[in-house]
This record gives sequence, structure tokens and C-alpha cells, in this order.
Amino acid sequence: MRFGLIYHHQLPRPWAEDSEERLFNESLDQIELADNLGLDYAWATEHHFLEEYSHSSAPEVFLAAAAARTKNIRLAHGIVSLPAAVNHPARVAERLATLDLISGGRVEFGTGEGSSQLEVGAFGVNRETKKEQWKESLEVIVRMMTEEPFTGHEGQWVNMPPRNVLPKPKQKPHPPLWVACSARKTIEMAARNGLGALSFSFITPEEAKEWVDSYYSLINSDECVPIGETVNPNFAVVFPFMVHPDEEVALDRGIDGAHFFSYALMHYYIFGEHKPGISDVWKDFIETRAARGLVRNPVLPDDDELQTPEAKLMMEQISSLRRGIGTPEQIRDLIRRYKAVGVDQVIFSVQIGNAKHEHIVESLQLFADEIMPEFVEGREDREREKAERLALPIKEALARKERVSVDVSDYIITPELAAGGEPPASA
Repeated sequence: MRFGLIYHHQLPRPWAEDSEERLFNESLDQIELADNLGLDYAWATEHHFLEEYSHSSAPEVFLAAAAARTKNIRLAHGIVSLPAAVNHPARVAERLATLDLISGGRVEFGTGEGSSQLEVGAFGVNRETKKEQWKESLEVIVRMMTEEPFTGHEGQWVNMPPRNVLPKPKQKPHPPLWVACSARKTIEMAARNGLGALSFSFITPEEAKEWVDSYYSLINSDECVPIGETVNPNFAVVFPFMVHPDEEVALDRGIDGAHFFSYALMHYYIFGEHKPGISDVWKDFIETRAARGLVRNPVLPDDDELQTPEAKLMMEQISSLRRGIGTPEQIRDLIRRYKAVGVDQVIFSVQIGNAKHEHIVESLQLFADEIMPEFVEGREDREREKAERLALPIKEALARKERVSVDVSDYIITPELAAGGEPPASA
């Protein structure tokens, strides 16, 4: 198993003048500690305008700061929003390569299409076509990182003439590619495109088994046609995390943050009526959480009510939010179950709600001392066996990939041409 931390940079109101500054610096302290403790990944999400839920609008800057303070931990985008109106492919390729170089080749490139209307609508992205925009941008970014020069692209969403996109990343052919997944359909799409699967649904180990089996079945099939120049066969799960020898203390420290994470997510994606700069999500959470079952000891539905889809969903949600909050023995058992069904990486969402920095630090130290050693022992041998087992399917998958072949050896940009327009990319 590999282990990671993911940062949304949640910041419930009320805010002090230095709240965001403190939040970022404490997060960097946690990543530096995680690096020293031997954790493997530090993931940073990208969101825009989602007050309180996520102040992580410039993850490339945050990860660059983390690079300067760490030596070994992988620096992972979880994710970059790829519609070109949000992040132009050339700018993504340039930033990824620069971060990869200054970090010594530690970048992981998680991708996504953007989500809520509050975000994508501000950039003029059509929700109906954002998946197509994601795929086209990712294909172009891969070419920008691997072609010298990039031979140009004329598409539906991205148009760019030939240019040598610089710098090139340290990792060859490019950093590992991932995609955010929230349903089995997306997991299968990840496998068909040779991408690592970032499962951001808080799924149980039993649910994960079905998804993992389906994912690796497709990786091994002739349906796998990679977007990238390599395949990244990895399946990761995410859940809220807080550990303490006393379960009640762990819940005291972690359950409110987990509940707020869920409530804020629902506010922006399901039921909220948000007023920018005015809505107080934390206040609304405190006032209405009980009605949604987001309390320490929720009132359980009676036997008849428990059969309704709404009640079942509530109970599943409550269970999932508590799953990673507990004692070392409980967390160890949970990770064993994920490992048994083939999950490759467990990612802890630690900085959520009002979780205190000192409690996160204590949890990470306890995890490294009492839980992680069991899952690190023999890991390299297991990963080598996996790589050998998948070597032939990956080779065959890469052989199925169609590549752009455009001769731009005669393409010349003169001052006059630059002033008066460009010829087609295929000139």
C-alpha cells in the first residue's frame, strides 16, 4: 500500500485576517512531517470560488512550496481542472514540467473536468461538454510534454499552432496520469484510457472490490487505449482521517470536520443557494446538521423507515464519514480490508472542517509509528511483481494508441507572419 494526504484547504467561517495564511503554512508543516515520516503522496485539489469548502485555487503554487520543503514525497495534483477556459493546455504543460524539474521528478498529474456550476460557469464552460473538453485538453497536454516541438492542434475546444512547449518534464515520457472518479462508470473510463483512478467517493472496501476488479479487468483487456504515452495502473481511495488511542477522543477531534466536509459538498453540489461573500456555510451546518444526520450520535430511522432509499443513503453517508476516524487498531483493520481487495493507495483527508493542526500532527505521527510499518514491509517486492504481471498488457495497450504525425520542419515564424497571422498547424 501507498499512503497520501489530500488538501482541499477548508476554512469554515468566521475568518480572521491571517486565517488563510495560517491554513497554508500549517498544511505545509504537515506535508513536511509526512515526508519525514515516510508517507508517499501529498495531493492538492483545485477549486475556485467555493468559500469555506475549498480555498485551494492555485495548487501549483502550493505544491511548489511543498517541493522546497520536502525530499521524497510525491507532489500530486488532485486534480487540475482541464477545460481550456480554466487552464489552457500550454500553461498546464509548462507548470507541470517546471514543478517536475524543481522537485526532482516527483509530480503526479491528476486531471478532471471541473464540477459545480459555481466554478465552471464563471469561466464560461458548458457543463454539457466539459467531459469532451477534458479529454481533448489532456491529449494535447501529453503531446506538449512529449513532442519537440509540439506540432500544433486544431480541435473543437483547443487551437494552437506549432510551438516548442518548454520546459520538458524530468520524468519520461511524462508524469503519471490520473483522473478523478466518483462512480463505477468513471472508474471504467479511467481504465480504458490507461489512467490511474482517484476515487473521491467514500466507498467501503467491499464496494471498492467491485470497482478494483472492473478497473484491472479493463487494464488487461484490448479496450485499454492509453491517452498518455504510458499506462498508470493504480487505484486510490480517499476518506476522512483522525487517529487516537481512545476512539472517543478521535471522534471528538475528527467527526465534526468529516461532517462539515459532507455538508459543504452538498451545499455546493446538491441543495445550497449560495450568495458569494455572504453565505455562511459553517453557520448553516451548525443549525441544520441534525436534520441531515450529521451529528455524533444520529437518531436512527425505525425499521420501516430504514428501508427507504433516503434513509439508506443517510446511514451509508454517516458510516462512510466515520470509517477513517478511530483507534490504531480500527484504522489498521480498515486498511487491511482495502489492501485485500487490491486498492493501491489510501489517501487521508486530514485538513477538513475545523480540525486542529496539532491533532493532525499527532495523528500522522501515531499512524507512522503504529500502523504504516505493516503495510510498508515487502511493498517493493509486491509492486515489482505487479509491474511484471502488467508489462505485456501495457505494451499491447500502447501499441493500440494512435499518434499524431505532422511534419513541421518547414514551419517558420517570421516577424511579419507573427504580426499578420499564422498558417494552419499542418503547414
